[in-house]
Formats: sequence, C-alpha cells, structure tokens
Amino acid sequence: MNVDLSRAVWKKSQKSSTNGGCVEVADLGNHIAVRDSKRPDQAPLVFTAFEWECFLDGVTKGEFGKA
Repeated sequence: MNVDLSRAVWKKSQKSSTNGGCVEVADLGNHIAVRDSKRPDQAPLVFTAFEWECFLDGVTKGEFGKA
C-alpha cells in the first residue's frame, strides 16, 4: 500500500515504557500507520481505517487475550 507519510503525526501511548518498547500510531485520514518507536526509520504497517476499527473493536472485546 503506497501511502504518503510526509505529514504523519506520530502518537505514542501515555502508558508506554521508558525503554522504548512501544508502538506509535499516525492517523492519515483513510489509513492508519503503525510503527515501532525504536525503529522509526523502518517502514510502518499501514491499515485502512476500517481494518483499524475492526482491530480496536477486537481489543476492546478482549479477543486477543493477555500477553
């Protein structure tokens, strides 16, 4: 998926650990980009807004279990 990331504003959870073990998310309108905060130079995963909504719904419902 070819998405313009030049204006992405990356956000990190307030609960992220100080060791950098977290992800960052950028809302691009019709797409959501997710990247490893320790490796911001690597290509992010990109999802459609619908795919991201489905993922968040699954998280809210506890469909993925606990780590």
